[in-house]
Amino acid sequence: MQLTGQHLIFDYLLVTTKNKFRAVNPATGEPLECAFSEGGRQEVSAAANLAGKCFDEFRQTSHLVRSELLDTIATELLTLKDPIIQRAHLETGLPLPRLEGEFGRTINQLIMFSQLVKNDKYRSTRVEQALSERQPLAKPDLSLTQVPIGPVAIFGASNFPLAFSVAGGDTSSALAVGCPVVVKGHPAHPGTSELAGLAIQRAVKKTGLPGNVFSLIQGRDYSVGTALVMHPQIKAVAFTGSQAGGRSLFDSAAARPDPIPVFAEMGSVNPIFILPQALKERSQALATKYIESMTLGVGQFCTKPGLLFVVKGSELNAFVADVKDSLGQLKPLPMLHFGIKKNFNDRLKQLTDTKGVNLIVGSEAQSSLDCFASPALLFLTADDFLCDPSLSEEVFGPSSIVVQCESQEQMLLLAENLQGQLSATVHAAIGEEDFCRRLFTILEKKAGRLIFNDFPTGVEVCGAMHHGGPYPATTDSRFSSVGTSAIKRFLRPVCYQNFSKDLLPLELQKNQE
Repeated sequence: MQLTGQHLIFDYLLVTTKNKFRAVNPATGEPLECAFSEGGRQEVSAAANLAGKCFDEFRQTSHLVRSELLDTIATELLTLKDPIIQRAHLETGLPLPRLEGEFGRTINQLIMFSQLVKNDKYRSTRVEQALSERQPLAKPDLSLTQVPIGPVAIFGASNFPLAFSVAGGDTSSALAVGCPVVVKGHPAHPGTSELAGLAIQRAVKKTGLPGNVFSLIQGRDYSVGTALVMHPQIKAVAFTGSQAGGRSLFDSAAARPDPIPVFAEMGSVNPIFILPQALKERSQALATKYIESMTLGVGQFCTKPGLLFVVKGSELNAFVADVKDSLGQLKPLPMLHFGIKKNFNDRLKQLTDTKGVNLIVGSEAQSSLDCFASPALLFLTADDFLCDPSLSEEVFGPSSIVVQCESQEQMLLLAENLQGQLSATVHAAIGEEDFCRRLFTILEKKAGRLIFNDFPTGVEVCGAMHHGGPYPATTDSRFSSVGTSAIKRFLRPVCYQNFSKDLLPLELQKNQE
């Protein structure tokens, strides 16, 4: 399919600018075909104003219409499956099987939210009947529902060009509840973004909805994202990326005359604690799974384990030796783009320059001329770890730090000193349950997902999943960006007091039948 390189703003407004940029194949370093227009304030204003203009019409559509929209988006994406996957492969360097799986996840998310809104129970309505004779004061008739928050700005993620991008979970959950969407496409994969955006644009037309329900703005300049967040018609923001990027958007949103919520998923090191008996019983199996988890997707998963806490001893020595031997056999693979590779290099150099940190596998002097990265394993003692808070910050890429603890009690101290995380994991054996309870009591305050005898990479998309955590993992630990509860980010409660039935929203009228 021929790419246009233009923004998708309504069906007749394809704005172009003089400034252009191209995607680069991270595996070869070659610029890809099609120059894309660099967005600016003109495009932001056009898209945001159009989204605000259609908000009332869109939010008042029936749940069946919005369910049909999501189903139609899934159908339109399927018609473009091959070109989308092929372009994503060129723009990200991710292997085709990985992208096949991610495409399937994207389709399943749309279907999941379609089914959720179809039954019209997602608003969690409540009704309290009036008690006119109650003393000393009568109780009024009260009804509670959830209404859409308004037009949402969504930022495509670099590491998930499909499932957390233009047609990903943020977009599908916002559209599901009646919020128009303005997407800022990630500059590393603009072709993939345009193809997905065209599928959504077609679906909007086929369901008879206003074309300004969805817009896509392309661009590399950070000012485009800031302008989008600051626009008065935008009422919420969804972001997946770095802590610096998420915090910048959060601060911009807070500085508005009318501050708005920013649901940003940011940095996480997803600590793993291996208790002594577990390490003694299954050291080799744990080493294999640990390597798979830390190198999956070239270490570019938000749930990659960046810290491993183990008590010192001969079992730890054998474990590290196994990990070292296996990691040394892995070949360098391309990261998503040059910016990510540079950040990985810089962060690795910073770590190896830190007192007490030993590089067991890898090199801090990885080439800056390409996107390829080799796995790195670092080692230090718990005492040295506690002396430098920067050691607990995320390194986005195929690396992890093994922290040698003096005792299990010191593990508890280390857990208390952790920042907020998306996940935290404990591996234990029979007889270690009492210590597990103590450790999980601490980790409950630190992470949004607790894992026992498993590994954090791989996030199941379902109603029971929570993908969030205390800062800096996210800007609001109460909300998830994965699973059916993700729609809660784009709803707000409204209470109706002493309303006649015919004036209530339809979902509340049904509750009174």
